[in-house]
Amino acid sequence: MTVRIAVLDDYQGVALRHGRWADLPGDTEVTPLREHVPDPGRLVELLRGHQVVVAMRERTPLPRAVLEQLPELRLLVTTGMQNASIDMAAAAGLGITVCGTQSDSSGPAELTWGLVLALARHVVPEDAATRAGRWQQTVGTGLRGRTLGLVGLGRIGGLVGQVGVAFGMRVLAWSQNLTPERAAEVGAEAVSKERLLAESDVVSLHLRLSDRSRGIVGAAELAAMKPTAVLVNTSRGPLVDEAALVRALHDGTIAGAGLDVYDDEPVRPGAAILSAPNTVLTPHLGYVTDSTYDVFYGQAVEDVAGFLTGAPVRVLAAPERPR
Repeated sequence: MTVRIAVLDDYQGVALRHGRWADLPGDTEVTPLREHVPDPGRLVELLRGHQVVVAMRERTPLPRAVLEQLPELRLLVTTGMQNASIDMAAAAGLGITVCGTQSDSSGPAELTWGLVLALARHVVPEDAATRAGRWQQTVGTGLRGRTLGLVGLGRIGGLVGQVGVAFGMRVLAWSQNLTPERAAEVGAEAVSKERLLAESDVVSLHLRLSDRSRGIVGAAELAAMKPTAVLVNTSRGPLVDEAALVRALHDGTIAGAGLDVYDDEPVRPGAAILSAPNTVLTPHLGYVTDSTYDVFYGQAVEDVAGFLTGAPVRVLAAPERPR
């Protein structure tokens, strides 16, 4: 029997290159889907008849209503070890095994600094000006001696903080469970959220999205920031009230924003954030590096191979009665 494998959201068309799919045991057929499929009905049509689905991060939601309509699905693989877009309980209840992969924290941390530097040195407008024949239109902001505020100090936030220290910045950090000892590990000072917002020149978000963290930066938090400060978000879009952010940018409440994540992804044409001033916007590229994709797709193949041989690995949801 041929095992049919669908790979979702292969935007760049690289899934087959980054994974050794030919090494899978038995007869397998791998079909990468390059286009994002937001319509659940269309998604079900495309996935019917597949025994395995590989999901790239949280690009495509897989709720119970979708999974119930895929009776042949036996294995669901997500890149990363967490995926809020997959109904894990529903998958297990329907007899579907869910496995994950490891990930690399360096990519999002590096992109965070790409956004910070682009904002501080006006890279985007200066690039456009240079191409148009205009020379040195703005005055940039140096980072040495400035204050970096980290909302969240996990793996990625810690890497960002270490670079801030290397740049000669003062680093403040806050999260609901942050200890002074953890902050000291990366050269940061643990402070209240209010103090972080009031004193930081760069506020960078590094939290997981949950009911507790959703909207953690809203109109009040933006108003508490310096008018010369910038906000950077490479974590999850809904951490920020996007409508409030757009208003703050138009009103000059803050000086700018660097965003890699949004309320709706892909961002729809005409979305208000696209016309907000003083922004650097990237399409959720934080984890999109060759080394990360080697891990994601390489371990996705390992997950499939383990499942097919009866020894699944990196299991996130194990059904009592597999299909």
